Amino acid sequence: MDINQNRPVLTVSALNKQARLTIEERFQMVWVTGELSNFARPRSGHWYFTLKDSGAQVRCAMFANSNRRVQMQPTDGQQVLIRGRVSLYEGRGDFQIIADQMEPAGEGVLRQAFDALKVKLADEGLFARERKRPIPEIPKHIAVVTSPTGAALQDVLAVWQRRFPTLQVTVIPTAVQGPEAEAQVLRALNAASKLTVDAILLTRGGGSLEDLWTFNLESVARAVAASQTPIVSAIGHEIDIAITDFVADLRAPTPSVAAELMVPDGQEMLQNIDGEFRHLSVLMEGQLRERQLQLDKLNLRLVSPESYLQQAWMRLDDLSNRIARSAEQTLAATANRYGNLHKRLINQSPSFALTRAKEKLNRLEASLEDGMNRHLQSQNRSIAMLARMLDGMSPLHTLGRGYAFLRDDSGTLITHTKHAAVGDAMTAQLQDGTISATITEVTKNDSPFSPLESPERREARKEERKEEKDV
Repeated sequence: MDINQNRPVLTVSALNKQARLTIEERFQMVWVTGELSNFARPRSGHWYFTLKDSGAQVRCAMFANSNRRVQMQPTDGQQVLIRGRVSLYEGRGDFQIIADQMEPAGEGVLRQAFDALKVKLADEGLFARERKRPIPEIPKHIAVVTSPTGAALQDVLAVWQRRFPTLQVTVIPTAVQGPEAEAQVLRALNAASKLTVDAILLTRGGGSLEDLWTFNLESVARAVAASQTPIVSAIGHEIDIAITDFVADLRAPTPSVAAELMVPDGQEMLQNIDGEFRHLSVLMEGQLRERQLQLDKLNLRLVSPESYLQQAWMRLDDLSNRIARSAEQTLAATANRYGNLHKRLINQSPSFALTRAKEKLNRLEASLEDGMNRHLQSQNRSIAMLARMLDGMSPLHTLGRGYAFLRDDSGTLITHTKHAAVGDAMTAQLQDGTISATITEVTKNDSPFSPLESPERREARKEERKEEKDV
C-alpha cells in the first residue's frame, strides 16, 4: 500500500507559486528603509540590490519602467527609502520586494507625511473638481503672496508687464521657508482674502522638498481651501508638486506660467482660444487627479497581473546571462576559425578583383554625390519659390503701406461707419503694434466711390452705375 496515497503532494513550482500569492496578498504595498548593497544593473535596465540594516537584509528588484522615474543615482552604502510590493521569485524561491519608488531616506520621512496628508485631504473632498472656481479671463486686480526678494516675483511682474500692463497688482510679502514662514503665509492669505481682488497668486521659486515644506502643511492647505477668492498655486519648478497645488483652484508648473495663465495675451485674436485652453486644462487636471486617487485605491485591492510579467523579466535576465556566456564561447571559437581561414586567404589574395571593385565603388560614389547635389538644388529652388509665395500672401506688406485693421472693444473688425459711434473704443492694428483710441467723430461718405480711388477708376464706376440705371 502506498503510504503517500492520501497525502497532498505539491511540486516545487506549485509550492513557490502559492507562497508568492500568499505573501503578496498579506503585505501588498510597504515602505522600507535601509542601506543599499550589492547593487546591479544588467543590460535589460532593471535594478537588483539588497536592502539591509544591522539585523537583517532582503533582496529587492526595481524594473526599468519604475526606476526611470527615480531622481537619484543609487550606490552601495546609501540610506534609502523604498516603496514596493512584497513578493517571492518563484524561479529561486527568493523572498524579495518589487520596488516602484526610491528616494533618499532623509527626504523619505517628509514624503510619507506628504502622501498621508494628500490622502487625508482627498478623502475630505478638498481636491474635488466641483470646488474649483474659474480664474477671471480678464482680471483687473490680482494679489500676489510671495517673498518680496525672490526671483519668482520678478518673473511674474515681468510677464504681466509684457502681456497685460494695465493690470493692478498688490504684493503681500511673506517668508516662504523657515520656522516663521507658516505664520506669515497664513497672515498673508488672510490679508489677501480681505482685498477686493479678482484672484490671488501664491508662489515661490524652486527648492528641495524641505525648502517647499511650508506649502505642504495642513494649516496652509486649509487656508487656501477656505479662501473666498480664486487662488492660483505656482510652487517651485515644473517637477515640484505641493499640497497647495491640489487644493488651489488652479495649479501652474512655474511662477512665469502662472502669470501667463492669469492674464490674457496681448493678441486679441488668440484671446478666446487661450481662455478655452486654460479652462480645458483645469478640467483635465482635476479629472486626472480624481482618477489617479481612485486608481490608487483600487490598486491596493487588486493583485496586478504585472507581477507575472516581472517574474518573466527576472527569468529572462537569468537566461540572458546564460546566452551571453554561450555567445562569448561561440565567438571565441569563431575567432579561432577565422584566424585559420585568414591565413589560408593570405596566399590567395584577389587583388585584381579588389582593384576593379574599388574603381566601381569610386564611380558609384561620384554618381551618388552628383545625384544628391541635384536633388538638394531642386529642393532649394522649391523652398525659395514657396518662401516667395508665402511672403507675397503676408498682410504685413499691406500694413507697411500705411493701412490698418480697426477693431471695436469686442475684437470685431470695423468695416463700415454704421458699425462705429462717437465715444466707442477701438484698436488700430499697424505693422509694428497696436494703437488704442476713442472715436470722437463719424463722417459718412455720401459718395458711393472711395476717396482713395484713382480718377480713372471713379469715372469707370460712374459709367457702370449709369448703365445699370438705364437697364
